[in-house]
Amino acid sequence: MMHEVIWHGRGGQGVVLAAQILAESAYIQGFRGVTSAPTFGPERRGAPLTASTRISDEPIRTVSQIERADIAVVLDPTVMGIVDIFGRLKEGGVVIINTPHTADELSINGCFTVATVDASGIARQQRLMVAGAPVVNTPMLGAFARATGLVALNCFEKGLKKKMPADRAVSNFAAVAAAYDRTVITPKEERD
Repeated sequence: MMHEVIWHGRGGQGVVLAAQILAESAYIQGFRGVTSAPTFGPERRGAPLTASTRISDEPIRTVSQIERADIAVVLDPTVMGIVDIFGRLKEGGVVIINTPHTADELSINGCFTVATVDASGIARQQRLMVAGAPVVNTPMLGAFARATGLVALNCFEKGLKKKMPADRAVSNFAAVAAAYDRTVITPKEERD
């Protein structure tokens, strides 16, 4: 079975890097088919952008962009008012949102599971900041691990070590683990 993931965020938030770290970590987990790709657009800091990751037990031969994902990861909740995130999510899928609010407070409708985590707050607590902005991409990997169960935390730790210097990998993994612990998952049935 293939799992298709679309990452939503803004330029400068590490959307593409998060997609790559997920692919690397999934490979370490034992998935034999992994791909990661950015979606090119305005390519400027602050502009909405997406990246994608495909994860499969078998080699992946599909190279097209993901039209409708199984999982949507939202690094910046302000893009939810600009991009049709839910229209690109399959029925029964999972949406993982960086927000201090609960699924009920967000008033999200649709037949999918909603996972929320305050990745921005976690990044601030862990002192993961770049140019005064919280680094939310790595905490969202922890939320992904908790919400989907596809990739174990220890595989994310190894994936981080392959993608960044050792000292940064340690501090980023602390944020991954904190987000894993603080992610709140609300199945559709509980939102009705």
